[in-house]
Amino acid sequence: MMLGSGAGNDLAEDMMQEVILTVWRKAALYSPGRGSVATWIFTIARNARIDRLRRQPVQPYVDVETVSIACDAPSAKARLIGNQSDEQVRRALDLLPDEQKTVIELAFLKYMPQSEIAEKLGLPIGTVKSRARLAYKKLKDKLEDLK
Repeated sequence: MMLGSGAGNDLAEDMMQEVILTVWRKAALYSPGRGSVATWIFTIARNARIDRLRRQPVQPYVDVETVSIACDAPSAKARLIGNQSDEQVRRALDLLPDEQKTVIELAFLKYMPQSEIAEKLGLPIGTVKSRARLAYKKLKDKLEDLK
């Protein structure tokens, strides 16, 4: 319970020791009519966690003018490389025979499993798998330098 609530291993161990001591000291206060033993112990543990959080110091104010935030947007160079890679993949796909290209497009653009591709195209599943395997080999050869 303590690890699941965000406490680290050391803090969780310390808190569990506190809970065990509290259970030991207050065992006479347990009333079976108010709930199970497990519920009583979990309540003690939850309250110990809340008490621990309340005792933690509040984080100081940080002036937003001094905060720098990293940008997750790709750089211009990364976008250029991505665009070049996309174009190279498009050219490699265009070189595939139509039956192989169709299988790859359905699998990767329409996210269809091979069994659905076989059903849609009216082909045996083995044929779809063979066409996909041949297309992968050709694409691998054409796109080797993208690594």
